Amino acid sequence: MRRILYTTVVAALALSVGACNNNPSTTSADAVQPKAEPAPVVAPVADKVKEPEPKITIPAGTKFRVVLLQAVSSDKSHSGDQFMTSLSDPIVVDGTTVLPKGTKIRGRVMDAKESGRVKGRASLELTLTEIVRADGKPVSISTKPYTAVAESTKKRDTAVIGGGAGLGAAIGAIAGGGKGAAIGAAVGGGSGTGAVLATKGKEIRFGAEHPLSFTLSNSIEI
Repeated sequence: MRRILYTTVVAALALSVGACNNNPSTTSADAVQPKAEPAPVVAPVADKVKEPEPKITIPAGTKFRVVLLQAVSSDKSHSGDQFMTSLSDPIVVDGTTVLPKGTKIRGRVMDAKESGRVKGRASLELTLTEIVRADGKPVSISTKPYTAVAESTKKRDTAVIGGGAGLGAAIGAIAGGGKGAAIGAAVGGGSGTGAVLATKGKEIRFGAEHPLSFTLSNSIEI
């Protein structure tokens, strides 16, 4: 009887062990190896935006002292002609040099009149129109006109006429005495007047390196 009970217990244990071995494993690869967490997203570092340099205002009334890089004249230049100049003195505002010496500035001939005969003096009117910057961005400006008028030739004309009359009187006196002197003076004076009529007055001619000064009409930002 005891042997039968022992055999039964051994058989039951064997069946229990077999049933455990036949059950599928409930452990997955995911359970054995934990999932790798995604890498944190790093926002790209934005490039620093370069702040524009603050602009400086050149006030109206500022003197632009320049030298000509091209010749201009009353008898050769015409209204509308352009010319180039260079700053002979820097433009300084509140201790800051806004435009250095040598900065190119373009100008324009507003009017040019050559001298007439006997009357009508030569004149030349100029203005500055544009700052030519190193970065290639021109800046428009407006200045008060620079006007030059030729000297009067009245003294010269009077001397020429008087000299002609004196010479004629001398010749007339030699030729025919007092009456001849009067006639000679009239003839000599007429020749002197003819010389004046044939001679034009003085012209205005500014060559390269000639200094000029202009006054800024309106304030500008640089």
